[in-house]
Amino acid sequence: MPQITDVSAFMRRAYRYAMFSAAAICTALSPNAFAQDTVILAGDLIANAERGNSGPATITVRDGIIVAVAPGLQRPDGEAVIIDLSNLTVLPGLIDSHVHLSGDPGGDFWRAAVEPDEWGVIVGTKNARITALSGFTTVRDLGSAPQVGFVLRRGTEEGFIVGPRILSSGSTIAIIGGHGDISGFRPEVNAALDDGSACTGPVQCAAVVRTASKNGADLIKITATGGVLSQQARGLDQHFTDAEMKAIVDTAKTLGLKVAAHAHGPRGIEGAARAGVSSIEHCTFADEAALDVMQANGTACVPTLMAYTGIRERLGKGIYTPQVEDKIRATLQEVGKAANRSRARGIPVVFGTDAGVFEHGRNAEEFALLVELAGMTPREALASATTEAAKLLGLENEIGKIEVGYSADIIAVQGNPLESVETLEKVDFVMIRGRVIE
Repeated sequence: MPQITDVSAFMRRAYRYAMFSAAAICTALSPNAFAQDTVILAGDLIANAERGNSGPATITVRDGIIVAVAPGLQRPDGEAVIIDLSNLTVLPGLIDSHVHLSGDPGGDFWRAAVEPDEWGVIVGTKNARITALSGFTTVRDLGSAPQVGFVLRRGTEEGFIVGPRILSSGSTIAIIGGHGDISGFRPEVNAALDDGSACTGPVQCAAVVRTASKNGADLIKITATGGVLSQQARGLDQHFTDAEMKAIVDTAKTLGLKVAAHAHGPRGIEGAARAGVSSIEHCTFADEAALDVMQANGTACVPTLMAYTGIRERLGKGIYTPQVEDKIRATLQEVGKAANRSRARGIPVVFGTDAGVFEHGRNAEEFALLVELAGMTPREALASATTEAAKLLGLENEIGKIEVGYSADIIAVQGNPLESVETLEKVDFVMIRGRVIE
């Protein structure tokens, strides 16, 4: 064995050799080290819903990002994975701004007392895949058991489960005893199911927002008014006080978070918009005074028209309790009216469905309702689920278009959705973050 006289020099050489070997191994194992480009041949391209069809095009994807968009069908000279969609219309992945991935439709409120939170991950995994295959490549998950939405978010991001990009609010923030707070059980059961997300007073409500941020929320969801499907029967108008909503929004803004407000009644809508929320979810009974404040503050309306379809399909079948059925009947005559008035005023109307109140996978049926009830053109309806939704989510420089530098969230359908939005109800191809979904 040779004698080592310069130990420090030997150690330096050994260290350099170890680092070189480790780097070589890591390079060999890296999934992107020798990754090929993916080239998509599009028969007709809608790169931006606001600009319309641009004809055949070639899209190049590298490491999940769009790196080139060229007119015409151009097969690459070098090695690449070629996806031939030359007989289809290619467009940006769709965005649903209001879903509940961990929930399925039904009126069995008692399940909250018998099903563990972990079951929501199983249900959410199922629904995430269904949602993705339906062409929705990004969703806002607005209300789930603690950590469930965050676990699903990580699972789809890291590729462990099939699903869309997820922005999750975590638990919904509600007033004590109001919509979004567990009720309908014995007091000790209600207490056992309390996850700490209900609050009273500006100070406590601000603290709950800070806790939500600490726990990983991408945004804050509040129930500014009563709700249709909860067991409380205290009406559908304002629940939080103006001071409480202002504390929530101001606190969220200091943490870089937007606030989505579930709101049916006009005074709750007005109060939430005045407080500065980014969106009103449902907007059902918005009157002119409420719309004035929304317009002045740039507050979007997310009408969730499909939620009422799902509810109507189950009405009178013994699924809902009497107090819930009373609230359902109060809303069904108003469906779409506020969205129509919002559009006429230039208030952003953003695509969101409340999937979970109806079966996941039917999200695209919302498009026809936006055209029929809200008076949108097919182009406006598609924009509401792409460019407009991306703005609401704060991701307008990342998703909602097929442009260089954007995430490779791409779908393809037969026919032209700018002529008939129903074509979006059957999607033939889905790519999310550069991964083909099957």
